[in-house]
Amino acid sequence: MKKFHIDCTIKALTDAYRWICVTMIISLFSCFASARDEGDAFVSPSFPHNNFELKIWNDPAFRKQFTESYLAETEIEPRVTVSEREQMQKVFDLISADKLDEAVKMLEKSRNDAASAVFDFTLANICFQREELDRAASIYQIAIDKYPKFRRAWKNLGLIFVRQGEFEKALPALTRVVELGEHTAITYGLLGYAYSSVEKYIPAESAYRMAILLDPTTMDWKMGLARSFFKQKRYAEAVAICEQLINDQPDRDDLWLLQANAYIGLNQPLKAAENYELLRQLGKSTADSLNMLGDIYVNVELYEMAVESYIQAIEKHAQNNPVRMIRSAKVLVARGALEETRRLIERIESAYGDQLEAEDRKDLLKLRARLAVADGSGKEEVRVLEEIVALDPLDGEALILLGQHCNRIGDSEKAIFYYERAAGTEKYEADAKVRHAQLLVGNGKYAEALPLLRRAQLINPRENIQEYLDQVERIAKTR
Repeated sequence: MKKFHIDCTIKALTDAYRWICVTMIISLFSCFASARDEGDAFVSPSFPHNNFELKIWNDPAFRKQFTESYLAETEIEPRVTVSEREQMQKVFDLISADKLDEAVKMLEKSRNDAASAVFDFTLANICFQREELDRAASIYQIAIDKYPKFRRAWKNLGLIFVRQGEFEKALPALTRVVELGEHTAITYGLLGYAYSSVEKYIPAESAYRMAILLDPTTMDWKMGLARSFFKQKRYAEAVAICEQLINDQPDRDDLWLLQANAYIGLNQPLKAAENYELLRQLGKSTADSLNMLGDIYVNVELYEMAVESYIQAIEKHAQNNPVRMIRSAKVLVARGALEETRRLIERIESAYGDQLEAEDRKDLLKLRARLAVADGSGKEEVRVLEEIVALDPLDGEALILLGQHCNRIGDSEKAIFYYERAAGTEKYEADAKVRHAQLLVGNGKYAEALPLLRRAQLINPRENIQEYLDQVERIAKTR
């Protein structure tokens, strides 16, 4: 009897204490509201009273959440009645016996608007297990609509959206899981992955950091953090974290590649080249890494090594578009690496052959023409240029080069013919008229050259051409 009285007394005191606490909090909140109504600044002793904090305190959404905090937190699992629990036990027995079709039938029969969301959730799980992702997602949504704090349903819905690449939809689902109290590495890791996939790298970084804090052994989260650094152009941090990860797993080619790209971002190409070379020795190079290695060697004038890298890139992915390789050949010939350019052109032609588009073929022919000019092989130059014009009669560049060749060998009439054809193309009209004018000036026909130079300046004004035009005008006036 005495124990009963003690228990009653404790209960009464506890209830009274709770009532006093609630009354005090409500009173405090009323004072806060009153102070706002009277226009006084409410200063909380617990928070700094800067503008940012005041905006939060006055925000309606915050006030609603603050008011709800007086109430006990509801459960994150929907309740089931005794009869529903019995039905669910039968369903679980069927699932355990691998009789999923029978379980689905029983769940479909039990589901209705008044039934517990557990029935919907269980059916959605079976659909998820069967890779019926769209159906599973729609049923998870029904479960959530019935019971908005159903954390497991939110999480599985988020997992489906990640699986489907619907990252914009996955983010609110996974965020809701965190709001409902789940703080696991997988949830934060998937949040980081989703944020990265929609190119929001700052929140991705935060999510990955939380995932690593909770699970420091999973490589995916660390790799995700390194990539988020890289995407934010925080290359030094990307290099540093890659260095740590490489020490643990030196056979991961993606780590070497990411670090190499970060070195490029730091303008340290030779360090990047070390990584690319190591990948090549390991047999894990990609066409992109080999092309990057070739570009680095071109910049430091190691042309033979550059061509070796380019050729290996072709051999690794010959089905790729040849434009990248043709661009590399143009850079080489511009640097005066003639033999290396010739070798690369031959490899491009043998690798791609009939796959070359007309424009690509023209580019290669123009490169051969430049090589012929450098070698002093006039006949070869003409042959190549004529082949280009046969492919494209309106190729102004080739027509001008043919005109220049004819002018060099003294065939002015044929040179003028090519210049006039080139002037018929909008892109090369100005250059063609300048070349034509220069030929006429060379033959002493100053007056005839003037309208050509004036037209060239009207199309494309250039200071050096204007100076040339002024000189020709002065000479023409003295004749």
